[in-house]
Amino acid sequence: MSNKEIIEIYLSETVEAFRSYKKLAERAMEQVSDEEFFKTIDAEANSIAMIAKHIAGNLRSRWTNFLTTDGEKPDRNRDSEFVTAGGDTRASVMQMWEDGFQILFDSLRLLTAEDLGKIVQIRGENFTVVKAISRAGMHAASHIGQIQFLAKHFRSSEWETLSVPRNKSAEFNNWLKEKEDKGNYLEATREFAEKESLEK
Repeated sequence: MSNKEIIEIYLSETVEAFRSYKKLAERAMEQVSDEEFFKTIDAEANSIAMIAKHIAGNLRSRWTNFLTTDGEKPDRNRDSEFVTAGGDTRASVMQMWEDGFQILFDSLRLLTAEDLGKIVQIRGENFTVVKAISRAGMHAASHIGQIQFLAKHFRSSEWETLSVPRNKSAEFNNWLKEKEDKGNYLEATREFAEKESLEK
């Protein structure tokens, strides 16, 4: 396998990873009510809406003109991402979310093997493109974990698991072995959880 082929696989799997992060967050968010979407669990906590706004704002800033401009854009108001403004609605927050991820996916799609060795700046600090991608993935994943935690907290016993159900690992592994089309892991776990729910 050539270096170019390896890089193409890396870029493809990077996009797939970000799509999985996005889907995990959306499957968590779709389980909460509008009230819970904007609710904070204490005075210092962020709501799901705030976290979604922050992820979206970060993606828009970092990935707009990714290779040619600093990742911290002068028009970004980071502090406003952690405030619920009067005009914020669930629909408007989710539109920011979609827009931010679309900018990310469009930018990743345009990257070439030659681009990975280039240097980009974030707040004036130099990063290789590979490191900037890893940094973005870590940032998104950590905050999406927070979204999942809050959604599970609000749903409590009504929570629909996003992974293998508790005490079902062996059953899931056996079910997956027998499944001809294993497909995407997230979809497989969802299908298994739905099957378990119907059998109760």
